[in-house]
Amino acid sequence: MAKEAKPEAEAVEAAPPKKSKKLLIIIAAAAVLFMGLAGGAYYLMKGRGTHEGSDSELATEKAQADKKSAKESAPVYVPLDPFTVNLVPENGDQFLQLIISVEVSNSSVGDRVKMYTPKLRNNVMMLLSGKKASQLITKEGKEALADEIRDLINEILDPGGKAQAEEAPIKEVLFTSFIIQ
Repeated sequence: MAKEAKPEAEAVEAAPPKKSKKLLIIIAAAAVLFMGLAGGAYYLMKGRGTHEGSDSELATEKAQADKKSAKESAPVYVPLDPFTVNLVPENGDQFLQLIISVEVSNSSVGDRVKMYTPKLRNNVMMLLSGKKASQLITKEGKEALADEIRDLINEILDPGGKAQAEEAPIKEVLFTSFIIQ
């Protein structure tokens, strides 16, 4: 009897591996099917993307996306040391004390501004000393001065204006203090 019990036990143990082989085959077939579908979907999407637009259209879209991301990035400001200059006399002696910060297109331009600081300060001082208080007292006068300073600094950092207006090194000049006495 003991001999008979052993073959039955082996028969019972042998049955589960057949079941697991079927399950393994089903899982493998499902994995192959899934990979085939995923590969087919990738092929269709990739093929559709390259055939819909030409290379120049794709390059234009990429350039527009780059410009958009650049516009959305955080602005970089570089503060300059205070300027104190005598103005052209109108009603006695008057002077201007001015503190400005410049918005630059990127941090490498900020480094160039720091490198050219002596020349920038000299040219801005010359510009300011040729102004009259009556020219600078109005909002329009201040806006015109900011534009003149921006153009002057851009000319030093980008001689000949090689960059377009949108890509100029200095985007804007901001007054942080403006005192006329």
